[in-house]
Amino acid sequence: MTSSARELHAEGLRDHLAPALRALGLVGWRRTFSLPDDTHWLLLGVVERPAADRVRFTFGLSLVRRADWAAAGLPGHRPDPRAVHGVETWRARIGEVLPVGEDVWWEVLPGPRWRVALDDAVAAVRHYGLPELRRRAERDRTGTAEAYLSPADLDDVNAALLTAAVPRIQRAELVAGVLVLTGAWTRADAAARAVLEGTALGFLSAGDDRFHGVRCADTLGRELWTFTAAEA
Repeated sequence: MTSSARELHAEGLRDHLAPALRALGLVGWRRTFSLPDDTHWLLLGVVERPAADRVRFTFGLSLVRRADWAAAGLPGHRPDPRAVHGVETWRARIGEVLPVGEDVWWEVLPGPRWRVALDDAVAAVRHYGLPELRRRAERDRTGTAEAYLSPADLDDVNAALLTAAVPRIQRAELVAGVLVLTGAWTRADAAARAVLEGTALGFLSAGDDRFHGVRCADTLGRELWTFTAAEA
């Protein structure tokens, strides 16, 4: 007898998704998980939309200071990342931190390849969701990063990058006198480096006293290229 999408999804959560998330360092069960941290709740929750012939799912990400959660006196040992509690430092759907920058849902469908969606979802958590949670927790802890431009302010720059077939800038932040640009780039992409060098020199030529260099990093926070004011 062929299993239904709901049966496969339940099996996938129990036998594949939850163990894979725990292998990444998360703790929890069923649909809510957290990363161990002394000062913050770094949370991930499975958000589901069942239908007759398939189950769509995505992840909710949430960052809550432990002190804020305790002071709020809300029920439960920890916040539920699928709900809005009003004490979050940051919350988003995982699609917002993926290169596409918009809501992303995976689908479990009956058939021989039903686990592919689960594997893809785990990869998104590993490479994008958890690094973003850790980065935001560290920034909130230390106060070392300052947003430089909002996503809307980056629209014109990203439109130019799109014309050159270069992935967009996901965020621009000031860190210790350096403007850090983050995006889904790789060190091996010479075209991206060339276009981003021009972009960086454009930022540096503006003469903003708050930074003296521009660093480009991938979505895991790894440094790719650095450009200095001397090159502008």
